Amino acid sequence: MSNMFKNLSDFEDMENELDDFEQAIPLMSEEEEKELSQSEIPDNLPILPLKNTVLFPGVVVPITVGRDRSLAMVKEAYENDKTIGVVTQKDEDNEDPDPEDLYKVGTVAQILKLIKMPDGSKSIVIQGKTIFKVDQFTQKDPYFRADVEPYRQEMNISGVELDASIRSVKETASKIVNLSPNIPSEASIAINNISSPTFLLNFISSNLNVSVSDKQEVLEIQQFSKRLEKVMEFLNKELQVLNLSEEIRTKVKSDIDEQQRDFYLRQQMKAIQEALGEDSEQQEVEKLRKRLKEKSLPDEARDTAEKELDRLERTPNSSPNYGIIHSYIEWILDLPWDEYSEDNLDLENAQKVLNEDHYGLDKVKKRIIEYLAVLKLKSDMKAPILCFYGPPGVGKTSLGKSIARALNREFERFSLGGIHDEAEIRGHRRTYIGALPGRILRAMKKSGKGNPVMMLDEIDKVGSDYRGDPTSALLEVLDPEQNDSFADNFLELEYDLSRVLFIATANSLETIPAPLRDRMEIINISGYTLQEKSEIAKQHLIPKQIKENGLTEDQIKITSQALDKIIEEYTRESGVRTLERQIGSVCRGVAAKVAKSGDKDKKHTVGVNEIHEYLGKQKYFSEVAERTTVPGVATGLAWTQYGGDILFIEASVSKGSGKIHITGQLGDVMKESAMLAMSYLRAQAEELGIPEEAFKYWDLHIHVPKGAVPKDGPSAGVSIFSAVASIFTQRKVKGTLAMTGEITLRGLVLPVGGIKEKVLAAKRSGIEKVLLPKKNEKDVDEIEEDVIGDLKVQYLDRMDPLLDIVLEKEAVMDPKERFKVSEAHKSQNGRTDQTKDSTEETVVME
Repeated sequence: MSNMFKNLSDFEDMENELDDFEQAIPLMSEEEEKELSQSEIPDNLPILPLKNTVLFPGVVVPITVGRDRSLAMVKEAYENDKTIGVVTQKDEDNEDPDPEDLYKVGTVAQILKLIKMPDGSKSIVIQGKTIFKVDQFTQKDPYFRADVEPYRQEMNISGVELDASIRSVKETASKIVNLSPNIPSEASIAINNISSPTFLLNFISSNLNVSVSDKQEVLEIQQFSKRLEKVMEFLNKELQVLNLSEEIRTKVKSDIDEQQRDFYLRQQMKAIQEALGEDSEQQEVEKLRKRLKEKSLPDEARDTAEKELDRLERTPNSSPNYGIIHSYIEWILDLPWDEYSEDNLDLENAQKVLNEDHYGLDKVKKRIIEYLAVLKLKSDMKAPILCFYGPPGVGKTSLGKSIARALNREFERFSLGGIHDEAEIRGHRRTYIGALPGRILRAMKKSGKGNPVMMLDEIDKVGSDYRGDPTSALLEVLDPEQNDSFADNFLELEYDLSRVLFIATANSLETIPAPLRDRMEIINISGYTLQEKSEIAKQHLIPKQIKENGLTEDQIKITSQALDKIIEEYTRESGVRTLERQIGSVCRGVAAKVAKSGDKDKKHTVGVNEIHEYLGKQKYFSEVAERTTVPGVATGLAWTQYGGDILFIEASVSKGSGKIHITGQLGDVMKESAMLAMSYLRAQAEELGIPEEAFKYWDLHIHVPKGAVPKDGPSAGVSIFSAVASIFTQRKVKGTLAMTGEITLRGLVLPVGGIKEKVLAAKRSGIEKVLLPKKNEKDVDEIEEDVIGDLKVQYLDRMDPLLDIVLEKEAVMDPKERFKVSEAHKSQNGRTDQTKDSTEETVVME
């Protein structure tokens, strides 16, 4: 209600002119108001049109008269009885209104004062007396005159209801006065001192901050209760607006006060920092500029850093953006853009370092020496992307450190195992709170050089979910044709990774997406042989464990025979992690003896007989000879992601109706191999002396032990055929022989994978001879001769000679006797030669 009680301010401006006008707001009593409202109204009145004011009875208002027609009327009326009729015009912009442009209801007014203004116009102070209604206009020139009649208003409430209504109006109006900054406080006093209900309503209505049409509507309401209701509606609406305005004003003032307080405190802190010699905001910017000047950067990175520094200088350090910009500039300055380690291109030294740290692994060492040789001839060569693939514990991760040492480069490693968020590789955008670059750039910053050896461990264990696929983000990182312009979401600048030697490690290639696998050079690191494990233990593991357990080489000695016993009887693995733990157990046992005896100079020799004292009873045994003492058991060779292993295929028969039962958690491919073996055996039954009744009235059960472990693949075909043939011919499989290979219905033996791991598993298990597919001969040629040792290898391209090689010549029992059945059994099964053939056989999965 910014314009409420504006008349009061107008009176104050005219104070010098109204020297005989004692007070601006008359506080008339009920008797005075009643007398005024019931005064006689002339039948004909001069009419004064008002532009933007509605005059209410009893209310005194100043009016500026400027139109010629109005000036003439006011002059004549002031010289006579000073009584005029005041009517509000409908359009306040109309300078020359006609009678139809005026409202029909107006107020009789008494001219109290006529004042001549310096600009020639006149101002009058008038007071409303009573309300009239225009019947018709009788004169237009030189001013309006009209016939009028009284327009009486009815007081239709009284008593307690009237008192309560008046009190409510006064309280609401007082609240508005107190909240409005443009209304003098005296107005509240005036309102509370008005005793006449009618005049109170007229006075408040006159000063409402509403449109002229709304005020005219209030003037024309004849019933007091309805007029009171309308006025209260306007007052409540104005009170709500003022309350909201006050809340906004208070909040803005509070925010401004807080900002001024923060500014004052920061200025004080800045002065204190300068007095203590600490960096102020400006000094920090200057330090960054100095670093930028001294830093070697690409043009794009330098331009970006300079722009961000200019932004930082304009940004107050209290702003949230200050920390984001500052962090971004520091990352640009911390990254090694043009700083590289000088490669040690001495090939002999590199070979020496690799041999010192790792025994064997000739294929890997050869690849690193080749890389160094090319780098020596061509200095700007892009680094290859290597992937070491093999079972756990064979030294894939530690090999990365050795390569870095051989190249004289920094080494950075981080594990990708379990990462699900793509932002871990590419970083977060700066719009995120706490955003950081990805792991690649964080590792580059940590190394401080642009050409480190960076190891991405466990790349086969990266996952994907709703946060993205990290393996897809690695496609750019691990592509030599793209990684010279790697884009991190946080940095938003191209960064050159082409000189970084990336080395990934994996236990399995199956979980690595094909596009990512295609970008890497896969180097297979097979499991260690007995001799290699022994040499690794002597050169690395034993000295390491002696040192870690507080011993010296003068206090303990583990004999070669004892070491071989540990490897063969207490470990069964492709790598050497379990071997290292067992050696650690031996060292701790010796350490306990040294500590108890107190004799630190005594040397403890650990031989074959002492091993059980430190490691307990033997954990692993050679089961080959024991497993194959009966017909129906064959030894197969299997590959797992942890290396090679031996696999026993067991077959047994029982009286039935020719069904085949397969158990042991076998996959579909392995079940198909069993069906192939059975079909091929039936085709050769007559030559092998197997009676037809064996297939008609006997059920076959094939089982592969370790039933809790899922098994699949075609390489067990030869082993399954040997086991099935053994049970039906009653000839035992030779106990020191193992085999692998895929079979076909035509009797071919097809090549399989994992030959080296399978040969090593056979060697570990005490196998003397292995049967391999002919086309795998090239894989055996790659295995070192000392690894194979006295192990005999025989190759097959067809299954025809297989049984003569793997089965004993003498049968335990004549097959015809073994599979003889009674006529009662034949009758019970209800099957005849005419109705039973091979197509009716049923495979039962249990």
